[in-house]
Amino acid sequence: MSDSGTKGLFQIAQVLKSNGINGELLMSFRDIDPSEIDQHEPVFINFDGLPVPFFIESFTQRGSNKALVKLNDISTLEDAEEIVGRPVFAEEASYEFEDDGYEDLIGWTLFDEKGNRRGEVVDYEDIPGNPCVVVETADGQAMVPLHEDLIISVDEDNQAITMEIPDGLL
Repeated sequence: MSDSGTKGLFQIAQVLKSNGINGELLMSFRDIDPSEIDQHEPVFINFDGLPVPFFIESFTQRGSNKALVKLNDISTLEDAEEIVGRPVFAEEASYEFEDDGYEDLIGWTLFDEKGNRRGEVVDYEDIPGNPCVVVETADGQAMVPLHEDLIISVDEDNQAITMEIPDGLL
């Protein structure tokens, strides 16, 4: 997934929470198995819209898609808390990704058919035959199906998607 300031980078993980007082982080990985992480290559986290490289100091896989990770320069609980919730990126050539395209919508703004902003796409669920995006709204999160009959327009330049949203969904 490319994000503003992350050209040539793709999201590989999300920082879920801090772990302990020495800056260790629990990360959830997407589209790659945590065991495929090249610990000799940097990962990137955006600060002020720019990708900042970090090297992995330690890596302990937890389950099938999570890992406890210690990054260089993240050495305190305060440092770790500052990046909780942020996406983690890697260089495009470093990994092969499942290319279904839905993850590219993360970070985009969802508008309804009347042009009203309804929220931000924060995740996707690749449900067979019914892919959905997870949208963060003022009232919480909701899943919206990405059916071609509901999509009105896709604006790649402004990272906006306009959809006919069924009543009661958001």
